[in-house]
Amino acid sequence: MRDVNTLLIIVAVIAVILLIVGGVGSALHFLLWIGGILLVLAIILFLVRALTGRRTL
Repeated sequence: MRDVNTLLIIVAVIAVILLIVGGVGSALHFLLWIGGILLVLAIILFLVRALTGRRTL
């Protein structure tokens, strides 16, 4: 009976670890998309400023 409880605890710990890793992975994926969008916007603003010769936008 003690072996079953130990096995149940191990399975529960593994499930929690996988849940945390999955959440971090999806959050990272979301942040990568946001970072990419911000990078594209920064490049566009830089090009507009460089091509128009304006120092401020």
